[in-house]
Amino acid sequence: MKQLQQRIEEHIEALSAYTATPGQGTTRLTYSSQDMQAREYIKAQMTRYGLTVREDGVGNIFGRLEGTQADAPAVMVGSHFDSVPHGGSYDGPAGVVAGLEVAALFQENQIQPVYPLEVIAMVEEEGARFAGGLMGSRAMLGILSEQAFSELQDKDGITTIQAMEQAGLDTSLPRIRDPRTIRAFLELHIEQGPILEEKGIPIGIVEAIVGLAQLEITVQGQAGHAGTTPMDRRADALVAAAGIIAALPGIAVETGDGSVITTGKLNVWPGGANVIPDKVVFTVDLRSGREENVQTLIRRTEELAASYIREGITVSVQQQLYMKPKAMNEHIRSLLRENSEQLGITHCPINSGAGHDAMVFADMTDVGMLFIPSRNGLSHCPEEWSDAADIARAVQIFYETIKSLTEVDDHE
Repeated sequence: MKQLQQRIEEHIEALSAYTATPGQGTTRLTYSSQDMQAREYIKAQMTRYGLTVREDGVGNIFGRLEGTQADAPAVMVGSHFDSVPHGGSYDGPAGVVAGLEVAALFQENQIQPVYPLEVIAMVEEEGARFAGGLMGSRAMLGILSEQAFSELQDKDGITTIQAMEQAGLDTSLPRIRDPRTIRAFLELHIEQGPILEEKGIPIGIVEAIVGLAQLEITVQGQAGHAGTTPMDRRADALVAAAGIIAALPGIAVETGDGSVITTGKLNVWPGGANVIPDKVVFTVDLRSGREENVQTLIRRTEELAASYIREGITVSVQQQLYMKPKAMNEHIRSLLRENSEQLGITHCPINSGAGHDAMVFADMTDVGMLFIPSRNGLSHCPEEWSDAADIARAVQIFYETIKSLTEVDDHE
């Protein structure tokens, strides 16, 4: 356990060094130089643990331990390795590291499974560079079409294909994977909330993941001189956008059931201190555990946006992502519970208020997910921290569970 914990700490520390903002949190955007550094580290560890490494046409990384049954579907374990700007060292990488260390235990114990084991490290889960989020898993499983993937652009107008080519990644590799080649998917993630820490419980077995939608709202007005345009003659796009944004929290409160709305990104043009803004583009993130609530949030947001249309002001709403609430597989949840108990690890059921790659896989295969505590409930910030001992506990639970799912014979 101590050796496992030490390796985990070393992995987390190594990956945290690949940031564009040293000393100010982890900033690792997809296809950046920091992405490429992390990518090489992950591939090297996969090779070190006896896995065969490959990448797909999106940039997802796979490390595979072949099974004895030819052409059998694989049991996959892993997470993403991109970050939000000025984020933490654990959101995503903790799950990748857990996958690596499950493979290390297979290697140490000289286990060959019947069904293949695959460790996966996915790109662009956060949507920090290309809008929408969950890009690596959505593209891999065909939810994001080839055309839609290639048309995605970052804030500088660079497309995914251009960014991959600039990074030296092979865009000709296959992007879509047949879901029939996947037997199950397991993901470890930090909770990103306070519940487990407050309860003093090291492991949360996820029962369901919240439904979510992401909208992009564009408000178009008319630019003008800040000093010479009378107030009653203005078509100020930012004033209209501010009115919409200020009213959004009320929609979440009125919808209830823990529904939440967030505006996290806002761009203003032309961006001059003495120029009336003529264009504003901002994001709206909508979440609820009930799908009907997500639909209500979308409808009411669209109605609110439309109410600001007037002479000189146009407002358009584009839906960039929609994911239904997803229940985790009961059989895998049962295995996670049984193995936690056999290992003497305290656990509790928990729901996820954040979206994860696991929710994409849940439409295609059997999925299980574990949470570990986040110190002070903090995430998406430099203060984000989780205990390597808790990651080690999750690795042990996953190891036993994956032995069952890959049909390892412990009596050989």
